[in-house]
Amino acid sequence: MSPEAPKVVPYRGLVTISIMLATIIQVLDTTIANVALPHMQGSLSASQNQVAWVLTSYIIASAIMTLPVGWLSGHYGRKKIFVVSVAGFIIGSILCGAANSIEQMVVFRIIQGISGAALIPLSQSTLLDINPREKYGQAMALWGMGVMIGPILGPTLGGWLTENYSWRWVFYINLPVGILALIGIVMFMPESERKDRRFDAFGFFMLSLLIGSLQLLLDRGQEKDWFESREILLYCALAGASLWMYLVHTIQTDNPFLSPGLFKDRNFVTSLFFIFLVGIILLASMALLPPYMQNLMGYPVIETGMIMAPRGAGVMFAMMITGRVGGKIDARILVLFGLGMITLSLYEMTSFTLFVPQNILAWTGVAQGIGLGFTFMPLSTLAYTTLDPRYRDEAAGLFSLVRNIGSSVGVSIVMVLLTRNMQINHAYLTEYITDTRLGLPLHQVPESVRHNLSGVAAMMNGEITRQSANIAYINDFKFMMFVVLACVPLLLLLRSPKKQAAS
Repeated sequence: MSPEAPKVVPYRGLVTISIMLATIIQVLDTTIANVALPHMQGSLSASQNQVAWVLTSYIIASAIMTLPVGWLSGHYGRKKIFVVSVAGFIIGSILCGAANSIEQMVVFRIIQGISGAALIPLSQSTLLDINPREKYGQAMALWGMGVMIGPILGPTLGGWLTENYSWRWVFYINLPVGILALIGIVMFMPESERKDRRFDAFGFFMLSLLIGSLQLLLDRGQEKDWFESREILLYCALAGASLWMYLVHTIQTDNPFLSPGLFKDRNFVTSLFFIFLVGIILLASMALLPPYMQNLMGYPVIETGMIMAPRGAGVMFAMMITGRVGGKIDARILVLFGLGMITLSLYEMTSFTLFVPQNILAWTGVAQGIGLGFTFMPLSTLAYTTLDPRYRDEAAGLFSLVRNIGSSVGVSIVMVLLTRNMQINHAYLTEYITDTRLGLPLHQVPESVRHNLSGVAAMMNGEITRQSANIAYINDFKFMMFVVLACVPLLLLLRSPKKQAAS
């Protein structure tokens, strides 16, 4: 199917709705369970380390199974893979909601991750195939809205369901949406062309080992004190060895796991670097703001979710605008505007104090949501408009995988910086304060305080700890601002579709 003469698709609207419902429940499950972890821990009699595997198992399984999406859809047909994936995801959700032990929960989350891995990349390539080129911007705006809104609204919806019903409804909520999506896909989604290509099992195994080792390294590094741990060193060795073996194998084999043609398109390769950096910002800020508001500012879970909800409204607003103007304005200009909005919001966040008003918290969230919306959708459009359509399924899987890796790397980096900076700041601020000295000459200390210096010092230590944490959060916001600024030069490497066609 050529991009100039796209296949005429009956029920295009119903197909779009069906695949977007499937996409939303998949991305929603990456964050919706986060706020329910403490409740799961008590209900399943699990330790904090064990319950963390509820998130880790899902992420690793989803990341690994994103790799063969292109081959599976080409060999069996995109519709069959969609049906199997949605059905498996529904079954996995039912099992997760009914789990009675932490071991069962981890196994069922792996089933969820394996089943849902194909939904995001295949929904993206399907929307590109059923729409003409002039509607790519609108199609990617709709797809981006679903991909971006899920992680943003996940904690809010998860907190509300857990507070008012039970943590099990975090998974049961997928059933009605998933069933509607499954019915729509079975009834209205057209079959895709099949492409027989030999499956490179060795290449897939090496890449799976690389992704699994990298994810485990990032997820468990902070807990194990990074390179002081033999476990983390083992993950590093596995990741390095598997990457080397995959590269050597790819050079020598005639049919590598990832098609070499993917990496001949400059826009797509540049977009991979771009989306990796954007992925760092996407979930890192989501990982920082809830504990900042709950632990330092004292907001309850529900109120925290309500304050963060405007961020999703900013994303939706940006997606609607970019969908309308995407074909009329150079996508690179839209990306530049989006990066500017993200930079502005993060710059505002570097001036946060422990008494920052709610309207400022909401405003920075809206600005960041608008920036992410203006960045994500045009970038997705630029990545595919110059790419050969036969590579779309593979490219969509790789694009989603790189974005997820960027998010994992971002969360790990900001958490490491946060912990280390808190310790450094605390040591610096308490340098001249002990239980017998409050940083002042003794004659300047009131008489009533002299008799209880240790108690006063303990109170001061608590406040200094809060201030140290606040400074550490500000440093993280500043780091993310510099990451966004580092994305700007990459715009010079991207080419507009019109210039590419002319050349």
